[in-house]
Amino acid sequence: MSQQKKQWGAIFVMIALFAMIAFVTNLCTPMATIIKNQGTISNVLAQIGNYGNFVAYLVMGIPSGMLISKFGYKKTALIGLAVGIIGILIQWFSGQLDVEENIGLVFGVYLVGAFIAGFCMCILNCVVNPMLNLLGGGGNSGNQLIQIGGVFNSAAAVACYILMGALIGDAAKAKISHATPALMIALGIFILAFVVISFTKIEEPEQAPVEVGLVKGALSYRHFALGALAIFLYMGIEVGVPNFVQQYLTNEKGIPAATVGMIVAVYWFMMLIGRFVGASIGGKVSSRAMITTVSIATLALVLFGMFAPQTPVSFPGVDWGTLTVVWQDIPMGIFAFLLVGLCTSVMWGGIFNMAVEGLGKYTAIASGIFMTMVFGCAVMMFIQATVADAVGYIQSYWVVVFCAAYILFYALVGSRVSKQAK
Repeated sequence: MSQQKKQWGAIFVMIALFAMIAFVTNLCTPMATIIKNQGTISNVLAQIGNYGNFVAYLVMGIPSGMLISKFGYKKTALIGLAVGIIGILIQWFSGQLDVEENIGLVFGVYLVGAFIAGFCMCILNCVVNPMLNLLGGGGNSGNQLIQIGGVFNSAAAVACYILMGALIGDAAKAKISHATPALMIALGIFILAFVVISFTKIEEPEQAPVEVGLVKGALSYRHFALGALAIFLYMGIEVGVPNFVQQYLTNEKGIPAATVGMIVAVYWFMMLIGRFVGASIGGKVSSRAMITTVSIATLALVLFGMFAPQTPVSFPGVDWGTLTVVWQDIPMGIFAFLLVGLCTSVMWGGIFNMAVEGLGKYTAIASGIFMTMVFGCAVMMFIQATVADAVGYIQSYWVVVFCAAYILFYALVGSRVSKQAK
């Protein structure tokens, strides 16, 4: 019997973890809506969950690779899950504190929980893709499992926004404790995954040591160094676009959180569609052509969204109190922002593919550096939130325009390989 047939439990759990990575990560955006309504809170402070979650990647990106090198995928996955359980519990505990009595303490505890959960997300991101490939037996079967995992990843992001919209209800009265059901779902999956993986025997390949000294060598390749910056800025597009749609519609337009959850979920549904399309044409279209196309499309969509007439158009939502469909008027430009999900769906893979070309022995450490660059999300959220506080949500999308323009530059110029590894 093949390894894949022996370990369907582990395959199922890895796919579930793929989904939970998106679910837990995307909790930060609707949680920002809750935090924003706890008092006179700036957009910069409201994003503390994203700061904690993504700064953790800066700390754990390369160490995650070292953990895999020392302990293997299975033990590293268990370490990540244990860390994630702690992070989820701390976030839950922050919701049990009295906001009115000490709002600073509540935010501090929540930030610590988000930071620890970010450690988990980083570790699991380093584990899940190669582990699914391993469990699938490599080759086309392994790639198929990874693609299935990606589909569930996007589906979980959609579910996160819909569920959190229902739990928040009236944003003006929402508290962190209202997110408890979502946190308990994540906690349950993590505990189940820990148990199943603990009792699953996995034959792992021998790991080569990850040497920090290789970082300098990898960054000496111009196309890789520019690619790492592209990933840093890409995170500002992927998370920034739906994040500030959520804040704009809830805080400025006063649309019910449940309806906003349905609206923003469309962005992640677009990513789901984009991943299907990207997977189907990836063997025929070069990464350079793909990234050039989607970066131009991103620029066009974002600029249209910023300058489109405020003409209202109807969008379907759900009244979770009566479980009925309701139609909500939103500005026309919001649709353009949501369509950006089609573009971001293929950016990570395409940028990574171009950046690691010709790196040879530096490829493994390059993966760790890329994971570290995910912390760019925290930086870009801070910058866009600062701009939003100064000139408004819509004008803050100039930050996204800058990020997309750089990625276009990288696809056309910066990704050209200047030397090959020896």
